[in-house]
Formats: sequence, C-alpha cells, structure tokens
Amino acid sequence: MLIQFIDYLTFENIYLWTNVGLLPFWLMLIVIPKSKVTQIFINSVILPLILSALYIYIIYQMVLLDESIFDIFKLYLSLENLYTLFATESFLLVFWIHFAALNLFLGAWVSMDGVKYNIPRGLVFVPLFLIYFTGPLGIVLYWIIRVFYAKKIAFHD
Repeated sequence: MLIQFIDYLTFENIYLWTNVGLLPFWLMLIVIPKSKVTQIFINSVILPLILSALYIYIIYQMVLLDESIFDIFKLYLSLENLYTLFATESFLLVFWIHFAALNLFLGAWVSMDGVKYNIPRGLVFVPLFLIYFTGPLGIVLYWIIRVFYAKKIAFHD
C-alpha cells in the first residue's frame, strides 16, 4: 500500500492536490474568517507542516533524480538561469509550493486584519482574490483599503 501511495506522488499529482487542497482554506478565509475551524487550520502549524512535508519530499525526489539542489542558487545570477531552472519540473513545483504557502500566509493575515478593523467581508474579498492569484497586488489593494478603515497609516503592526 505504501508503494502504491509513493507511486501516486508524482510531481503532477502533488501540484494538482496542492491546488485543490488549498481551496477550502481560502474559502474559509473569505466566508468564515472568525470561525473556530478557520482559526484552527489557518492560524495553526497544520498547513505549514503539510506544505513543508511536500517541500521536503520534492527535494528528496530531486536528490533521487540526481538534480543538484544547489542549482537553486543559480537563479540569482541571471534571468536566463531562472528560466532554465523553471524548465525543470521539480524546481518549478518547489517554487509553486513556496508561492502557494506565502500567498496563504498573506491571505490569512489580510483576513484576520480585516476582522480586526471591521472591514466588510465583501470589501476584503477583492484583495484576497488578488492575493490568491498575484500576491503583491492584493496586498497593495488591501493596504489602501485598510488605511481608510484603520484611519491611520502604519507601515508595521
């Protein structure tokens, strides 16, 4: 049974299940941010541990495939190196999980901060939607909205 599970853990399946698996958490952030269930899953160590385990598993597979994990540092040298690195399925998946985890973290912060400042859920939805797809654009929009509701400009919290 373990062999079948490991055979099922292809990079493609990990990618698909990560995307499908994170959707309920995004829906909780949008629809029921004050719920105890949302607090348990979003503000706990559960999701980071799951995503970290996937990350470690992919790096393990990269080692088995004789892909140098130290090639990752080449991405800082040029755009061409970044492009070459992303042409490798394993590196692309590692970065995608990294991106998804950071966006979920940002989304959780925006959702909880919106509750803190009593920003209407409908208004928080747009930045959350943008964070899900683009990250930084959603954060900028949320910050602009937040300035009006918090009635102060703060660069830290």
